[in-house]
Amino acid sequence: MGTRFKICCIKSEAEAALAISYGAHAVGLVGRMPSGPGPISDERIMEIAKTVPPAVSTFMLTSETSVKDIINHHKRTLTSTIQIVDAISSGTYTDLREALPAIKIVQVIHVIDERSVEEAVEKSELVDAILLDSGNPLLKIKQLGGTGRVHDWKISRKIREQSRCPVFLAGGLTPENVRQAIDEVNPFAVDVCSGVRTDGKLDEKKLEIFVNNINRI
Repeated sequence: MGTRFKICCIKSEAEAALAISYGAHAVGLVGRMPSGPGPISDERIMEIAKTVPPAVSTFMLTSETSVKDIINHHKRTLTSTIQIVDAISSGTYTDLREALPAIKIVQVIHVIDERSVEEAVEKSELVDAILLDSGNPLLKIKQLGGTGRVHDWKISRKIREQSRCPVFLAGGLTPENVRQAIDEVNPFAVDVCSGVRTDGKLDEKKLEIFVNNINRI
């Protein structure tokens, strides 16, 4: 099987259906964030997730950092996967698994420098997948995704080689660079938001080129 892909920042049932029609293995539904594009209400996340076929994963992106709050956020959306975009501040992954045993856990690692490798490898033993993005949680207003920026794929490659779980690659991917990203990092899956959008809306032509370039050998 080739590289899987996730289309993030889905805002409507129609966008979800379009992504799935092009073979998306997962769709991302963004909850409240301190910055970045794509947040929708928890009610809308649940409504859209209900329309997605079981074979396609639904990712709820949460900026909550307490496991208790993450659990409550999931209960308002009922997606198949939780994507944690910041570091957990209270509680543990074990607590999260015990509360939601059927739900997959994906931890975002914001690739900033070589120190990100150690963080990613450590977290990879505790979750179902890690997702490498280009945010910066250290800023006064945290950037937790949707930046449209590419990070250092050499660091991503190191993480992918050492990770104990599947690795998703995000951050500034476009139809033009996704093939190079796959060739350099060889991730389990790629993840795109702004790179397949025009004026904030999912662009079918960009999506088609993106998918064709993923599948081009």
